[in-house]
Amino acid sequence: MANTYTQLYVHVVFAVKGRANLISKSWNEKLYKYITGITSNKNQKLMLVNGMPDHLHILIGLRPDCNLSDLIRDIKANSSKWINENKLV
Repeated sequence: MANTYTQLYVHVVFAVKGRANLISKSWNEKLYKYITGITSNKNQKLMLVNGMPDHLHILIGLRPDCNLSDLIRDIKANSSKWINENKLV
């Protein structure tokens, strides 16, 4: 349909296992940049990422063709893998 515009925003919150305070201030900015890259590579628009030592908040502008559960799965899996590979925890 011509001139159709869709604007979807999703606020996602996910926590560290057991709500442990594992996200350190010394590397959380690098983590946020990594999550930004993951989201950009999935052709979605990351509006905001921030958090506390035990959880993260992410605001994402979604395209209508995006599968939200796949996007969040990729963000969680890849960021967790990045943290473990860099031995940050």
